[in-house]
Amino acid sequence: MKTFHLKSVWRQSRQAIVLLACALAASGTELAAKEKPGKEIPLFTHFVYQGNDKVYRDNPLQPGEFYNPILQGCYPDPSITRKGNDYYLVCSSFAMFPGVPIFHSTDLVNWRQIGHVLDRESQLQVADCGISFGVYAPAICYNPHNDTFYMITTQFSGGFGNMVVKTKDPMKGWSDPYKLNFEGIDPSLFFDDDGKAYVVHNDAPARGKERYEGHRVIKLWEYDLEKDQVIAGTDRVIVDGGTHPEQNPIWIEAPHLYKKDGRYYLMCAEGGTGGWHSEVIFEAKSLKDPFVAAPSNPILTQRYFSPHRANKIDWAGHADLVEGPDGKYYGVFLAIRPNEKDQVNTGRETFILPVDWSGEFPVFENGLIPLACKLKTPNGVENKTGKDGFFPTGNFTFEDNFTAENLDYRWIGMRGPREKFVKAAPDGGVCIQPFATNLSEVKPVSALFHRQQHKDFTATVTLAYQPKESNQMAGLTCYQSERFYYVFGVTAQGKDKVLVLAKTEKGQTTVLASAKLEDAKAPVTLQVQAEGTRYKFNYSMDGRTFVNVGGTVPGDILSTNVAGGFTGSLIGLYGTTANTILP
Repeated sequence: MKTFHLKSVWRQSRQAIVLLACALAASGTELAAKEKPGKEIPLFTHFVYQGNDKVYRDNPLQPGEFYNPILQGCYPDPSITRKGNDYYLVCSSFAMFPGVPIFHSTDLVNWRQIGHVLDRESQLQVADCGISFGVYAPAICYNPHNDTFYMITTQFSGGFGNMVVKTKDPMKGWSDPYKLNFEGIDPSLFFDDDGKAYVVHNDAPARGKERYEGHRVIKLWEYDLEKDQVIAGTDRVIVDGGTHPEQNPIWIEAPHLYKKDGRYYLMCAEGGTGGWHSEVIFEAKSLKDPFVAAPSNPILTQRYFSPHRANKIDWAGHADLVEGPDGKYYGVFLAIRPNEKDQVNTGRETFILPVDWSGEFPVFENGLIPLACKLKTPNGVENKTGKDGFFPTGNFTFEDNFTAENLDYRWIGMRGPREKFVKAAPDGGVCIQPFATNLSEVKPVSALFHRQQHKDFTATVTLAYQPKESNQMAGLTCYQSERFYYVFGVTAQGKDKVLVLAKTEKGQTTVLASAKLEDAKAPVTLQVQAEGTRYKFNYSMDGRTFVNVGGTVPGDILSTNVAGGFTGSLIGLYGTTANTILP
């Protein structure tokens, strides 16, 4: 093993010393004995994400107000439950790792992320699935009869299918999954007053009974709480098609059961996650009686309004209800905020509305008119979002020097644990031990991702990195999927250190521009700026003066409109030893 001479080391810059520490930390004791110290390990420091959406500039909060959505960026398919004064909310995570982000609140306004439900490989096996597979539509529910929380979901990977995990305390982690013996998607649990448990879910009609594309049914099963399994032979269809079967309604899904005043209510999404999305409600006298659609459906939708309305919020649906601390009902649901070209780069987000359930059926207040960006806080609730660890909303700034003991929960991996490629640097910053995989592969990648949470934003990070070979690259990525993304990364070209901007569209990669970095040993600050569909990638050698590379490039490939799928765009700190992007 090569010997280091301290005098020569201390003559190097502080960045170089930290970079060296990263190399040793990332390789570990055993690896360090086998390889020369100083192996090229990307060191990322001082990440800053700043949102600048016009809607928030034009609509500043007044006392007693808070912003909608309550979770900006790709936090779709929300589900909510309550125990006493504690509220817990979960969202879909697809192939992101860890999976199923979970939030806690005591007032439905201020939310703090407390972790992820699926945070280890025994629970989440998404290593070989596309970004829009993995975990769909989690539903969280508290059972007061055994003082246990349940999270039930469909995992389209790892051989799981429908599954449930549980815990006595969401702050302390969740069990390994119990695999459930039924097909279909979007399951949720219901616990009746007598202690019995049930599962409802979306499924295909019986074979040979499909009437049209998008024809689905809702099924009900009895659930054995001792075995954590549905009871064979108890399943029956409780909704066939949707609210008006004669009109061939599509994609009845995301069912939730509730009980109020001795009657049972089934709430579902209908119309598909898109422009025709809605929320509908059914009622039954008992779980053995037919469920009858309310005459006033839908109870939430944005499908009837001008596509050119200002500050457009659309696709509302996939909701869940809970009784608030003021005795009033509230509903969380997904919706989108498209950009000026009606494209969705931020993904489906989590919104909330009060619900009027003074009559026979619940109705989302102002859910049948164009949705607004602000709401009144419930009586006595102070808006503390963005303070004291509460999740920020509006035009916020998120800054991370990576000096905390643990990574912020907003940083996620793709298809595998972050711990396998991330190490903390002694003096701040995060080292990424590059995998021999790149972003086009359907495998775990060595990238830390942060959700794009605004239409207009700037993200900046400083990178200390000295690649020696062209297969080595590190930098920023704007990533929609393994087939649609941008990379703005540093690589080697002969003896030169080169910054490359490349676009991958439909799986085909094109180099758009490159720039030689004259000081190969100096750190470089990388930046992406977005204004709607217009993205720019810039760099700076002094952290103040930025140089553009590649001009303005289209952000449409980062939208679900172009790329498809169910996720929003992600901003990643990326490293690889399988680089194929050459200047």
